[in-house]
Amino acid sequence: MSTIAGKVVVITGASSGLGEATARHLSALGASLVLGARRKDRLDRLVKELTEAGGGAVAYATDVTRVGEVNALIQGALDTFGRIDVLINNAGLMAIAPMTEGKIDEWDRMIDINIKGLLYGVAAALPVFQKQQSGHIINIASVAGIKVFSPGGTVYSGTKYAVRAITEGLRHELGGAVRTTIISPGAVDSELKLGSSHPASAQAVGEFYQQAIPADTVARAIAYAIEQPADVDINEIVLRPTVQEF
Repeated sequence: MSTIAGKVVVITGASSGLGEATARHLSALGASLVLGARRKDRLDRLVKELTEAGGGAVAYATDVTRVGEVNALIQGALDTFGRIDVLINNAGLMAIAPMTEGKIDEWDRMIDINIKGLLYGVAAALPVFQKQQSGHIINIASVAGIKVFSPGGTVYSGTKYAVRAITEGLRHELGGAVRTTIISPGAVDSELKLGSSHPASAQAVGEFYQQAIPADTVARAIAYAIEQPADVDINEIVLRPTVQEF
């Protein structure tokens, strides 16, 4: 039996893409799931499907830019299952455009979702993990947090560099009781590629993502990190299509 069986896993951005694929994969391995996303109707359909297949799952409408909704997601997990074993900060936005376009609203939105939303999840879950003396924080970064995706992805890369820095700082601060993992995907098939409002950039991103690998590739990487023994911390996984140069 998988060591994931029985673990309570909270996933943000769970209504599509990497989050949905991860929910399906971990449910099949016996995890109990607490799913958050803005599109509650999609979450409800996913929960119905997973529970009908014998899994345990609940859903909460969650906009990660609203700290109260993130707190409610974590509290909902505790109310339903009594504990949390893993938090997967997956919600993200990739709005690609040249800096000269001055898309300040999109810069703010990426910072709010990719950085502040992640921090809200950490702030809500950490007291639980400290009380339990166990827990696992998995943050979805990107290969764009290892090498700047330019032109066009400068601000997005900045947010993902921040994710990697925050996660590494958490690893150092928290010590042995709480594990931390950075997942840095390359081109993976999801709605992330649809975040660009700049026409030329959107076209370039669409062409770039023709090489994308399935979202369940990331789900398997996440499962690998979770299923290790408690004294093993998989700190970072980088994965991309074999044909991807960047």
